[in-house]
Amino acid sequence: MTPEQGALNPNRKLNGVHGIRLLPHSPFTFQEIKQHGDFNQSACGTSNIRSNQRLIPLKLWQERPSFLRPIHCCLNGDRSVTETVVNVLTSLPFIALGIQAPRKNFNCTLYANSLIGVGVASSLYHTSRGKLRKYLRWADYAMIATATVCLSRALRNESSTLLMTTSALFLPIQPVMVSAVHTGLMEVAFAKRALEDPDLRMAHNVHKMSSVIGGALFICEDIFPEIPYLHAGWHLAAAVGVGTCNKLLE
Repeated sequence: MTPEQGALNPNRKLNGVHGIRLLPHSPFTFQEIKQHGDFNQSACGTSNIRSNQRLIPLKLWQERPSFLRPIHCCLNGDRSVTETVVNVLTSLPFIALGIQAPRKNFNCTLYANSLIGVGVASSLYHTSRGKLRKYLRWADYAMIATATVCLSRALRNESSTLLMTTSALFLPIQPVMVSAVHTGLMEVAFAKRALEDPDLRMAHNVHKMSSVIGGALFICEDIFPEIPYLHAGWHLAAAVGVGTCNKLLE
């Protein structure tokens, strides 16, 4: 072997050393490694794609609009035994109003029973504590929404199927929105009836005053949660308003 060949093949200088065996360079080794690397990268890429595909529905659900989100219940109040007792006592008028409400047809009977449900749900919520409280708060809101839907059906002989179906779908996730819609419909119906029937004008005036006072108390409770008995005041104002609504069903 010439010096030039040894210089070109430096690995042969170590072939005679004991314990060392150098393998000749093979392009296939590199090719094989490269193929395995591509395979691993391909497998990782496929796994990442599948993971991303699973995360897409979760991300869409987390970023859903507010009207599709469940209500965020305010769990303030009932900080003392006295406040709890007052809140429960002011929930009982709804049960009395439900018992006294007209039951001349099925829709009226359904509404009367829903008022009783409002009083029961409110009492259970105000006496609850711990983790159960947030679920009973949702039940309280849902029962109020149910009562407004039942009142809307009782006031109108022919209720819109689309409206009732939409209300039923949104009631579990947005009971406050459902309550607002059907309360608005009731207010319009009450105003029209009061214009046509002079005997209802006094009840309508009382209803308007109770609605304004109840709305103010509801807002104040949210802004000033540390003030006690605001919720009980809202109970009483709402009960007066409901009592005047029963005049429409007589």
